[in-house]
Formats: sequence, C-alpha cells, structure tokens
Amino acid sequence: MARRPETAGTPATLALQRAGIAFRALAYEHDPRAAAYGLEAARKLGVEPERVFKTLLATVDGALAVGIVPVALQLDLKALAAAVGGRRAEMADPAVAERRTGYVVGGISPIGQKTSLPTVLDDSAILCESILVSGGRRGLDLELAPDDLLAVTGGRYAPIARAR
Repeated sequence: MARRPETAGTPATLALQRAGIAFRALAYEHDPRAAAYGLEAARKLGVEPERVFKTLLATVDGALAVGIVPVALQLDLKALAAAVGGRRAEMADPAVAERRTGYVVGGISPIGQKTSLPTVLDDSAILCESILVSGGRRGLDLELAPDDLLAVTGGRYAPIARAR
C-alpha cells in the first residue's frame, strides 16, 4: 500500500536534490513488528525484492564501510573487505552505525550520511534500470538509477552479496 510521500525532506532526499539526481520517493506504512524491513518495503511497494537494496555498515580493519545488497540476500563480509582493500570485516555496532550516519537502524540510507564512508553496491544492481534504497527513515524508499547512487555516494560496484 504505497502512499504519497510527505513533503519534508530527509538528508538523503536533500543530497539528491543538491546533486541534481533524479529520484522518486516512495512512502509506505511501516509496521514496527516487521521481521525484515527491506522485504516489507518490497511487498508494500509492489516491487521485486531483487530491486530493493538494504544498507549495512561494517567495520573493515577498524574503519567503517557501507555495503548495499538486495534485501533477500546477505552481505558477504569477506567480499566487502576485499572490495575496500581490507582483510577482515564484521558488522558494525548498531549504535555506532546510527551515530556515524545520522540515521536510525532500519532507516539508514546510503545517501546523505553525516560521515562520508567507503561505499560498495552489489554488482547485481547493474542489471536494474532503477533500484530502491532507504530514504533515511523507516517507511520511505528512494528509487533511482544504480549509477546515480554511486555518483552521489562516491561508491563502486563489487560482488558483495550472497544467499542466506
């Protein structure tokens, strides 16, 4: 059940507007009891899960990095580490992720974060004309071209997703 997005911007939408990047904001009624927020977004927005991507933060050799993978898959920590030139990675502490990005877990957008971090988008996104990522709050996704996402985040493609 998609609903019309609110007019108030998030750091993500404002960053896209400043960069002149075309996007579409898609809002939906978020259920805080949902087990998997990304899959909830795909279902409520009527979009294939392969096109909806989740933003995950990991610590690679002591420094934070962003991995963006399809919601139905998992982040391959070894692959993320290799993609950013590191050796060892582990998921970041949620409190650290929130503090460094300025977003709450479940609504972390790869765009408009407080701190610019190395960003890697799973290469499966290359096959999509557009993908959806969090808009900076639960219940808001942004649809944009994968190349535009990389342009605004300074990121790159790499095979960083694996099956659950």
